[in-house]
Amino acid sequence: MKSGFVGIIGRPNVGKSTLLNAMIGEKVAITSNKAQTTRNAIRGIYTDDEYQIIFIDTPGIHKPKNRLGSYLTNTAVSTLGEVDVILFLTDSRLSAGPGDRYITDLLKKVEKTPRILVINKTDLIGPEEYRAIYEEYDETGIFDDIIGVSALSGHNTDLCIEKIRPYIKEGPMYFPRDMFTDNPMRFLVSEIIREKTLLYLKEEVPHGIAVEIEQYEEAENCTNISAVIYCEKNSHKGIIIGAHGKKLKGIGKAARLEIEPLIGSKVFLELWVKVKENWRESEAALSNFGYRNDRNS
Repeated sequence: MKSGFVGIIGRPNVGKSTLLNAMIGEKVAITSNKAQTTRNAIRGIYTDDEYQIIFIDTPGIHKPKNRLGSYLTNTAVSTLGEVDVILFLTDSRLSAGPGDRYITDLLKKVEKTPRILVINKTDLIGPEEYRAIYEEYDETGIFDDIIGVSALSGHNTDLCIEKIRPYIKEGPMYFPRDMFTDNPMRFLVSEIIREKTLLYLKEEVPHGIAVEIEQYEEAENCTNISAVIYCEKNSHKGIIIGAHGKKLKGIGKAARLEIEPLIGSKVFLELWVKVKENWRESEAALSNFGYRNDRNS
């Protein structure tokens, strides 16, 4: 048996979680078109007869604007030195902005770890643009391989697995064969609720959203879940609830419909909305919500 860990890094909203889900064949990380959707290092587990590959989907690397942003970036950067292979996702030229240049500079410092560049969203990129992106990154000389994929459609996502295999060495099977993530069910449920909230909200609200599971009780025929959606302003609370509570009901229904097949039972889901002002700047609040970086504490 061969086993190893693969870190997925890139700018916010470049498709890391979508690629992870496509490679695993299960939804282990939430997705949306909002930046900073991924806030924790999400682990997805791929297992076949010869390999077990543990993928770590990291938050998008960006210039932090608050304590939460610092936590997200530190979480992603710290992954670089702890994995057997690094997948770096991009969807634009290296010269397009400082974000990818910053990441390539970080990658130059981890020379011993194999680095594979994944050019995502090839379904939206023409051949000439793809070639230009490829050549700019290839000229850096830091990548062991470069491939193009469309994570959304699944095109070439199986090729990612094939390119990773040569770098995975003999090792133990860390997780049972049928396990596709090591995240606890409470965490997965809270992430699904946050995903549906992101899908329903306007641009000014999502970054200030956190979800906390207050009750998770498995009964004989139903699982009772009570969760709090936290926001930073009273005006945001009104937006989340919506006129006559319609938006919150929509969030709850969408979340419940995805949670039920995940846990295999009927779900009674109660959602509440509370205000916790400036929680993204509070060390205590970040710790309570599970955003901790023990390496820097």
